[in-house]
Amino acid sequence: MPHHIPLSDAARLLKTAERVLVIGCSGGGKSPKTQPNATRFDLEYLSYDRDIRWLPGWRVRDRGEQRMIVADLVSRTRLIMDGTTVSTFDLRLPRADLVIWIRVPRRVALLGVARRVLANYGKVRRDMAAGCPEQLPDREFLTFIWTFEKRMAPRILDGMDRFGPKVPLATLTARNQFDQLFEP
Repeated sequence: MPHHIPLSDAARLLKTAERVLVIGCSGGGKSPKTQPNATRFDLEYLSYDRDIRWLPGWRVRDRGEQRMIVADLVSRTRLIMDGTTVSTFDLRLPRADLVIWIRVPRRVALLGVARRVLANYGKVRRDMAAGCPEQLPDREFLTFIWTFEKRMAPRILDGMDRFGPKVPLATLTARNQFDQLFEP
């Protein structure tokens, strides 16, 4: 059973945490909410998409190489990493001090993706790998978002149970809760 904590406890813990993972569905707001607060908490910002998964031209990096990169990155002492990839929970969770799960409704995530595309179409976002300009989402990506809760939530909970049962987990169900979490 994951170690769920209230938002107020997570806000206190965040002030001293050295390794924070921010997970959730694409479009939920992980990157835009995490990036500005990394500096404020003196944490190195790492994006799973930018630093681990993607190569230029939207090519997916080899899984073995991704795992080697993750192992190296989580050995650092002060970081906040956004990205949900459950297949690396065995490497990431044991070193985490806090997990923040942005668990917004799918309509919110889809709207987030639409806003992201409108703001960045044809440009490479700061949280994306070089050579991967924002593009229109395809059916596969939209289906991933639409079915995220049904398909991925059980895997996330299982991963938390297996690799981080004592790691505090704060679940945010609305974007404005992120602002509450990162209040001064």
